[in-house]
Amino acid sequence: MKPNKPGINPALKFAVTLPVAFGLLYGFYFAYLGITSHTGKLYSPFLDEHLNFIDWLRYVLIQSSSAILNLLGYQTKTNADQMLVIGHNLIHVGYDCLGFGVMCFFTAFVIAYPGQLRVKFYFLIAGLIGIQLINLARFILLSLYWRYTTVYISDHHTIFNIVIYILIALSLYFYTRYQDKALMRRKA
Repeated sequence: MKPNKPGINPALKFAVTLPVAFGLLYGFYFAYLGITSHTGKLYSPFLDEHLNFIDWLRYVLIQSSSAILNLLGYQTKTNADQMLVIGHNLIHVGYDCLGFGVMCFFTAFVIAYPGQLRVKFYFLIAGLIGIQLINLARFILLSLYWRYTTVYISDHHTIFNIVIYILIALSLYFYTRYQDKALMRRKA
């Protein structure tokens, strides 16, 4: 019979792993952004032209928004970082519009929380797709209905962040409950 080894408290492990994983993911995003930006000191033309996942995500979001709006009967014009809906609005999709901060937090949480690897993988993929589908809906709504005001709460980034973090909190609540129940079943 093996003696029980004293292990790291799971709550402490989570409390350390979450900020470390978030810092690594978000730091990687900013470093890669610097490497693929023409004005960056460490600019890499190869990475910018062939492996620029940041611009790829922006392209997918703009083109998907445009395609959906075209299916709904609106005329759109797009370029690398903007979409114009004729008769409505022009939206500029900056780096802060892509949701990388939200995705990094979500990913770090899923990685840090103890549980079944298979469940983590499926939940992570579904969550990241869900975040971008909500982002896509935001782009469509902004291009059709947004009117700028000086009231801070009406800033669409603030509204998006509030909505997305509420939805993430709800999904993480159910995710942690599921993982906890699975862990308890394994121990029993």
